Amino acid sequence: MKHPTRIRSNRLSSAICLTITPALLAAAASSAIAQESEKPTTLDRVTVTGSNIPRTDTETPSPVQVITRQEIDRTGKGNVAEYLQTLTADGAGSIPKTFGNGFAGGGAGISLRGLGAGSTLVLLNGRRMATYGLADDGQKVFTDLSTIPLDAVERIDVLKDGASAIYGSDAIAGVVNIILRSDFTGAILRGSYGLSGDSDGDQRKATLTAGTGSLAEDGWNAFFSLDVGKSDAIRTSDRRDRKWIGTGDLRRWGYDIDGSQFLGGAFNGTAGQGSSPTGSIYAPDGTIESLPGCAALSSVTPQDSRGGCVWDQTQFRDLAPEEKYVNLFTRATFAFGDSSEAYVEMGYSKKQTRFQNTPSNISGSWGYPGGPVNANSGPGAVMLGPDHPDNPYDEAVRVRYSAFDVGPRVTNNTNEFFRFLAGVKGTWGDWDYDTAYLHSSTNLVNKRDGFLRYSAVRCVLEDPNCAAGVWNIGQGSESNPQSLYDYISPTISARAKSELDMFDFKVSRSLADLAGGPLGLALGTEWRKTSNSLTPQTYTDQGDIIGLGYSAYDGTQNVYAAYAELSAPVLQQLELNAAIRYDKYESGDGAVKPKVGFKWNPSEWFALRGTYAEGFRAPNPAENGDGGLAAFSRANDPVRCPNGTPAPGATQADCGLQPVAIITRPNKDLKPEESKSYSLGIVLQPTRTTSVTIDAWRIKRTDEIAQGDTSAAILAGNVLRDTNLLNGVPGTGSILAVNTSYVNAAQSEVEGVDLDIRQDIPLGNAGDLRLDAQWSHTSKFERTDGGDTSDYAGTHGNCDVTNCIGTPKDRGNFGVTWNYDAWSVSGIVNYIAKMENKDKRGGDYLSFYANGDPVKEIPSFTTFDLSGRWNVTEAFELSASVQNVFDRIAPLDPATYGAINYNPLHYSGAVGRYFTLGAKYTFK
Repeated sequence: MKHPTRIRSNRLSSAICLTITPALLAAAASSAIAQESEKPTTLDRVTVTGSNIPRTDTETPSPVQVITRQEIDRTGKGNVAEYLQTLTADGAGSIPKTFGNGFAGGGAGISLRGLGAGSTLVLLNGRRMATYGLADDGQKVFTDLSTIPLDAVERIDVLKDGASAIYGSDAIAGVVNIILRSDFTGAILRGSYGLSGDSDGDQRKATLTAGTGSLAEDGWNAFFSLDVGKSDAIRTSDRRDRKWIGTGDLRRWGYDIDGSQFLGGAFNGTAGQGSSPTGSIYAPDGTIESLPGCAALSSVTPQDSRGGCVWDQTQFRDLAPEEKYVNLFTRATFAFGDSSEAYVEMGYSKKQTRFQNTPSNISGSWGYPGGPVNANSGPGAVMLGPDHPDNPYDEAVRVRYSAFDVGPRVTNNTNEFFRFLAGVKGTWGDWDYDTAYLHSSTNLVNKRDGFLRYSAVRCVLEDPNCAAGVWNIGQGSESNPQSLYDYISPTISARAKSELDMFDFKVSRSLADLAGGPLGLALGTEWRKTSNSLTPQTYTDQGDIIGLGYSAYDGTQNVYAAYAELSAPVLQQLELNAAIRYDKYESGDGAVKPKVGFKWNPSEWFALRGTYAEGFRAPNPAENGDGGLAAFSRANDPVRCPNGTPAPGATQADCGLQPVAIITRPNKDLKPEESKSYSLGIVLQPTRTTSVTIDAWRIKRTDEIAQGDTSAAILAGNVLRDTNLLNGVPGTGSILAVNTSYVNAAQSEVEGVDLDIRQDIPLGNAGDLRLDAQWSHTSKFERTDGGDTSDYAGTHGNCDVTNCIGTPKDRGNFGVTWNYDAWSVSGIVNYIAKMENKDKRGGDYLSFYANGDPVKEIPSFTTFDLSGRWNVTEAFELSASVQNVFDRIAPLDPATYGAINYNPLHYSGAVGRYFTLGAKYTFK
């Protein structure tokens, strides 16, 4: 069967195997014996993503989405990460670069099927890369997509079913294989400049790709691709005229002060509230009083009728970080002998990101290895001493304050990535071989300013004899010397490293001719050593940085693997494929995992295909090594708001999600995650210009490694509560911290359907038209934990693992490209379905309007992107693109905590219309 969208014209160094049962192996062997007198057919030199065995038919049993450079270029996206996160198969758990204040700030990762970036294997030319230095949520180790120069990319293959049998046991959700150029001659110079419709977020980029030498004529080729760029930050406050995007005050849209997550300083009767630029205190009688100066320090109107000084947190926070980067990729190939070649690849990337966030509070709760810290109440509460000039009482009082005078919290990440590969491939007798050594590493330095040291803050507020002096807060803070700020807010830092060393060897050959074609065999072995380490942020190992979670880990893994694959076209209409892989971890974990597949092709225009695969993921150093995690999340409180109704003494503000600290400890007794995946689909090509693929898929992951369920821990009483009791009843204070550890307590089952349609329409003298559409439907996303099963499909959950981004049931992309003479114009529609604003199907609503009515859903979101290219001459090309042409505004999402009032899935609707102009010159 021919399939115009699946042709691969050059060899992959490694690919994903498809497998066959032991019974099929026996059948293949019998066929080989019966035909041993015949000379095996020499295979065509085409390697298809989906198998290590060269083949002539380019459509394999596994569903693979092939993305060409032209498809990437037409979107106007500036890098690989931005493009991949628009794929319909990407889901919750992906890591956008815009989430700059997260644990993995500065990195970008893809999460196929919503199973997390740690279960999606990312390859470069079929081989691994060192993981990003910072684990997402302090746990999930993933590959950073932003280290790859876009101009060196030839295509990207996304395999959407389990791929453990060739690439490794951790390819549970699938594989993203980024394939770079294998050779190049000449030179191409590109430049582009981007600017938003609000005249900010400037992106400047330049790329030079140059190569020389012909492998066929000179016996060698060498080239490099250099990519440099800079993106300016976008301030959230610069979107103040973009409805809810640029403000923390949601009262105009039916919410009250307490329902505006990013409007600080309100008094709602609970401890922890009232952190404002003026400061507030708890009087000796227990009431909250705001200190003076609100009119001068906050422009929000109307103010809090209960006496708080509310302020808009968006004025300090970035919507997109500032970024500078340089990416370099080089490759040299040398032919020797009759049919062999040696190759060397080297990649280097240096990226600097800067993200600005809101000022630190001087109170709160957080955790460290010694346990939770409660700076809100009790003996650890931050107080104003009786002699402090801002304290009107003659005794110490609890204080709340947002440190406006210190300024925003700023995170600076500098990440250096290195990759070196040297190998040999060719033909020896009837065998094709490929062997290589790979070394890859990352070195990341994370520096932070504007964070407060807990012990220093207590000294300058509580002790009149503190060596650093007395900190005047709010009104009058201009009198504080710089030396005091240097004392309470020193620059802190952490360092993360990861390394990967790998050696692999693989061979393939044709064994015999079967009725449908040659019987192919591939064998391979692999050794790799990975190490990950993260030193904790300065002082966080002592619990001495206010509000900053602790994260540290250190560990090494050695993995040994061997695999085999058979491709058996037993009939002209039937192909059976199989592979089996054994992975052995030095820690003792190990498993044999198979994959089997078939493709039945009864006619030229129709094929039925299916696969079954197993996988497992061993615990990583962040989960079972040395270290721990103290992070922040949001959770419902069943004590203060049982069944969605405020308890006596509570208010509606106690319902919905509340901010809590989550303290998680590593667990050396963790077992590996196990998985089973299934796919069944059809491939249709009713005409030469039409292709349709429909694939149903299902993945079940058991013994899932995750933080202990937050809701279960709360119900079990594994919490630290504040002293703001409801009517004096013990154990009813607001939740400050939840104690958990990593456990194997959960399993997830995800299933859905993918659709891919492509249609070419010749227009004669008017050129040609190409239409394409991709659609992914998630019908079920169930997670079972502690005997309780929750389904998140179509809801805002799972908030424990996705930054509360949610799980929309449907995502779709529809593209049209018109080519005419020297012109090309493309338009793309991007669609994300609506979500119930609940934590799960049948669960609780996550936010409420001022009148107490729940916010029932987050609306669907659709944008349109437009791009065009003009080949002015054979050597010179101009291009232009507009993303979000109609300037659609992201729907209001009051529950997510990955962005301010919008969902990170709808990021383009927060930025608004964005223009890019580019030029390319090709030197002959």
